[in-house]
Amino acid sequence: MELKTIIKDVEVVEKYNYDENINITGINYNSNTTKKGDIFVCLRGEHVDGHNFAEDAVKKGAVAVMCETRLDLNVPEIIVNSAEQSIAGLANQFYQSPSKELNLIGVTGTNGKTTVTHLVQRIMETSGSECGLIGTLGYKLSADSEYNEAKHTTPQAPELQRVLRMMKDEYKINNVAMEVSSHALVQNRVGFCKYNGAVLTNLTQDHLDYHITMDRYFNAKAMLFEGLKAGNFAVINKDDTYAQRFIDVLDPEVKLYTYGIKNDATIKATNISFSPKGVTFDCVTPNGEYPVNLSMNGMFSVYNVLAAISVAYAMNLDIEKAIKTLEPMKGVAGRFEVVAHHPLVIVDYAHTPDGLQNVLNAGREITPKGKSLVCVFGCGGDRDATKRPKMGAIAEKLADKVIVTSDNPRSEDPQQIITDILAGFKSLNEITVEADRGKAISLLKEIANDDDVVVIAGKGHEDYQILADKTIHFDDREEARKVFGVN
Repeated sequence: MELKTIIKDVEVVEKYNYDENINITGINYNSNTTKKGDIFVCLRGEHVDGHNFAEDAVKKGAVAVMCETRLDLNVPEIIVNSAEQSIAGLANQFYQSPSKELNLIGVTGTNGKTTVTHLVQRIMETSGSECGLIGTLGYKLSADSEYNEAKHTTPQAPELQRVLRMMKDEYKINNVAMEVSSHALVQNRVGFCKYNGAVLTNLTQDHLDYHITMDRYFNAKAMLFEGLKAGNFAVINKDDTYAQRFIDVLDPEVKLYTYGIKNDATIKATNISFSPKGVTFDCVTPNGEYPVNLSMNGMFSVYNVLAAISVAYAMNLDIEKAIKTLEPMKGVAGRFEVVAHHPLVIVDYAHTPDGLQNVLNAGREITPKGKSLVCVFGCGGDRDATKRPKMGAIAEKLADKVIVTSDNPRSEDPQQIITDILAGFKSLNEITVEADRGKAISLLKEIANDDDVVVIAGKGHEDYQILADKTIHFDDREEARKVFGVN
C-alpha cells in the first residue's frame, strides 16, 4: 500500500523526506521484528521510547517512520502529535477497515468481560452464525477452537485489525465478540472499530493507578458507548451504580436494552436459587418467562448470563434456544473454576474489591452449614494501592479463614503489599501470612478441612508470576491440584 494511502486516517503535523508513492508492506512498533517494507511507529511506553529504536528499525528495512519529533533518518518521516493515538489510523487503512464488514460486539466493564464474550460466542454459533472472539485469553476462531495468545485484553491496533481482517477473509467469520478494556479505549487501540453493539457488565474500582479517579475510569469506558450510531444497540447492567450515566451518553437513535435483578430491566432474573451444582432462576423477558438451570454458580454468573441473553434478544435470536445453549456451560478457564473437591477448591481471576466480594459471596452460597470458607489472595504490585486494604476488609468480612500472600508483586516489595492489605483487617486472629504464593497454597492442606470451600483469588487463568526481576511459571490451578493430589 502506498504511503499516501496508509496515512489517510492520520492527523499529520508535518511530513519530512516525504515520498507519497513508497510502498508499505507492514506496520511495526518493535525494532526487533521490523521487516523490509514496514512503516515503523515510535510508540512511547512506560519503560521504552520507540524513538530511540527508529534508527535500528530503518537499518532492518523500515521504509518510513511515524514519530512525534523529527529524527533525520533518510526515510519519509510522518510526524504526529501522538503515535499512540495515530497508529490506529495506519492499521485501519492497511487492513481496509475490517470492522465495517463485521457484526462486531464490544463488551466492557470491570468484571465479567471474558465470560460474557464466551457466552455470546456460544449463543451465536448455536444460532447458526460463526463467531470469533478476542479478549484476555487471546483470540478464538470458534467456541471449540484453541486460543491464540494475545498480549493484552484488547490487542494493539495493528494486531487487532489484522486479526479482524483474517477472521473475515480467511475464515469467513461475520460476527466477533470482543473484550474492550479501558486502556484500549484511552490508548485508541480500538480506534476506527465500528461496533454494532456494546455491553456494560459493571463499573467498580480497578486500574486507578492508570485512570487516577473513578470519573476518568468511567469516561474511558463511556467512549465505547459514545461511539455507537443510530441503529446500533447497547446492553447495560441496570443494577450498576453507573448505569444511568452510561445510558445518558448514548445517541437517542441507539437501541437500548437493560438487564438486572434488583431494578426493572428489559431482561430480568427472579426466583434465584443456588446449590453446589449451579444456580436456577426465571428469566423474565418482553417475550415471556423462561426457566434457567445453570451449571455455573454465583450471582455474578446470573448477571453474565443475563448480559448474553440480552445480546441475543437485541439481535432477535431465539431466547429459549440461547438459554438451552448456556445451561450446560461450565464457565471460562480461571473464572470460578473448580480444581479439587475435598475440600472444594475454586480458582478465580478476581483481583478487584468488587470481584473478590462477588466470588466470596458465591463461595459462601455453596459452603455447607457449619463448614468454613477459606480465602487465599494477594494484590498486584505497581498497581492501584488503595484497593489493597479494601480487599483485606472484604476478605475478613466474608471468609472464615484468610491466607494473605503475593499476587504479581512486580517491582514492589511483597511484604509492603501484604502490609497494605493487612491494614484493612480489624483483627488478625484468623489470618495467615505467607508471601510465597506456592507455600501459601500448600498451607491449605493444614487449614482447610474436607468439606470446606476454598477460594484462591487473583490470578485465575494466568500461568505465570511476575517478580522483581523475572517472570516465572506459576499456575494456581496446578499448585492446588498438586497439594490435594488431583491429577
